Amino acid sequence: MRPARLNYPRSLWLSLASLALACNGGDDGGGGATETSGASISTTQATTGSSMTGTTATTGESEGSGSESATEGTSTTADTATTTTTTTGEPTTDPTDSTSSTTEMFCPQGQIVCERGAAKVCDGSGGWESEEVCADACAEGLGCVLCVPESFQCVGEQSQQCNGAGDAWVDVEACDGVQGVSCDAQSGQCVGACAVGSLGLSYIGCDYYPTVTQQLDPYTNGTTYAVAVANTAAEAATITITRGDQTVVTDTVAPSDVKVIPLPWVNELCLGTGPSKVVQDGSYRLRSNQPVTVYQYNPLAANVTNDASLMLPVNVWGGDYVVAAWPFWASYPGFYSVTARHDGTTVTLAPPMQGSVVQAGGGVDGQGNGVVTLNEGDVLQVVTGNGGDLTGTLLSADKPIQVLGGHDCTQVPIGIAACDHLEESMFPIDALATDYIVVPPVQVPNDQLEKAQVVRVIAAFDNTTLTFEPDQPGNKVLANAGDFVELVSTTAKFKVSADKKILVAQYMVGQSAGFGTSDPAMLVAVATEQYRKSYLFHAPVGWSANYVDIIAPDGAAVTVDGAAVGGFAGIAGTGFSVAHVKLSNAGNGNHTVNSDQKVGISVYGVLNYGSYWYPGGLDLNVIPQ
Repeated sequence: MRPARLNYPRSLWLSLASLALACNGGDDGGGGATETSGASISTTQATTGSSMTGTTATTGESEGSGSESATEGTSTTADTATTTTTTTGEPTTDPTDSTSSTTEMFCPQGQIVCERGAAKVCDGSGGWESEEVCADACAEGLGCVLCVPESFQCVGEQSQQCNGAGDAWVDVEACDGVQGVSCDAQSGQCVGACAVGSLGLSYIGCDYYPTVTQQLDPYTNGTTYAVAVANTAAEAATITITRGDQTVVTDTVAPSDVKVIPLPWVNELCLGTGPSKVVQDGSYRLRSNQPVTVYQYNPLAANVTNDASLMLPVNVWGGDYVVAAWPFWASYPGFYSVTARHDGTTVTLAPPMQGSVVQAGGGVDGQGNGVVTLNEGDVLQVVTGNGGDLTGTLLSADKPIQVLGGHDCTQVPIGIAACDHLEESMFPIDALATDYIVVPPVQVPNDQLEKAQVVRVIAAFDNTTLTFEPDQPGNKVLANAGDFVELVSTTAKFKVSADKKILVAQYMVGQSAGFGTSDPAMLVAVATEQYRKSYLFHAPVGWSANYVDIIAPDGAAVTVDGAAVGGFAGIAGTGFSVAHVKLSNAGNGNHTVNSDQKVGISVYGVLNYGSYWYPGGLDLNVIPQ
């Protein structure tokens, strides 16, 4: 699971402060209560002004048992107690007044409080049952501990947080100097523009793992695998790319600029058609000292078989995923790949309930089952055998992982020429949601028309019920996690909702289907809850046509590269509209979308047979199921 940054809530600190005051004999200065020494609180009921007959009005706070409670309003008694306070602060009550209301409340027996480095146990009568001087630290309610729960410390450049029991420090974040991050001794936490606490949860980050995927062997000759790094910051970004212990590239990206960086193919991952395998140090690691966005192109130049992926930074990786891929076709496999960030990462694989055919290897059996341990930078690539489809596979890891799904080269739908490479990053299940807007891309060259697609809606949990608006044909109840409904060759625009989280994958159809040029490409749809108001994204200028599709609430004011967007088409019954915007190739490939309301975007390009398609960006907030 994504690590959470935990802190005491303010209310808890107030309660602890109140408790310490109650048992330490301090003075709250409130005037309505005077505390005695020891572990007790003496309270008196104070009258307002001169003595009154009949009813006494009392306002303010009442303290007891070390907790804070405010009581407002009026209390009534039959008679009036007159109370005065001496100059020494001790309450004096008329002994002849039978209605005097003086009570003593002590911290409860067994309650542990901390005082000047010692843990004291209340006896419930104003004294202490025991007292222990703490060697390391004292925590309210726990006593002597190694560390105060949820506090932080620096051990070199490693930020650690004390666990809930106070008996161990747990590594939280390595403060990486390559990312311009250091550990602050005062707070015990990493600081800098690329510190996890500074980044938030989105597609913008500083630490990525570009990973080569399966490709047709002939089309890796003379072509380039590459990443595009777009700098979102106001300062130049220093980029460092490594593979294992070897530095591959160092480069600089100017503010609001983009740098396309070619990288060597990783032959163990891109060549051949199987079997499944683990490739040690199979992934690249890309780090920046300023927040950036990263896209990978397989390959970069428009070619016969292309696709591209939006890469997700390490700080938004999760431990649980459901996979979208595509069936084995001809002699070419579908695949998914898993990349580890930490040594000793254990990944458990559960194939779809309907079964699959997998080329065994790397700890994976012929049905796609397995428990595989990966070290940092290792890649597990699982590939289908004849008749197999990995869509619906469930992955669970004990440390964060990256998952990509796709196909070596396939037809969409099967039987419609021609084949093209598919790949896309999977979103972790904790960032999935229940509402998605699905729209088709445009055709090229006639971009006034829309291109058909195949849509798969995949359940992340058992017993998932779907609703479409406008309604679409197909099964509406998915009995098992990993089950999916498929809409074939549709140009429909619709909203799909579910009572549990779902993953939605979209696939352009091949050009023989009669919807313009270009062959298949793959997109993972973004949930409406993860839309943003602003985006910086990249579209490679070497393609004949690039587009950004914008899904916006009706009436939203949207700009692309500073120009207002018009021509939105409504999506019936949803409250959303879509605009297909052709992008200029005159610049460096960087583009911006800004809106007064949150919108979703996807980016794609075509050239002859080649095509790519990916989300232009998104938030990756944790969404409860």
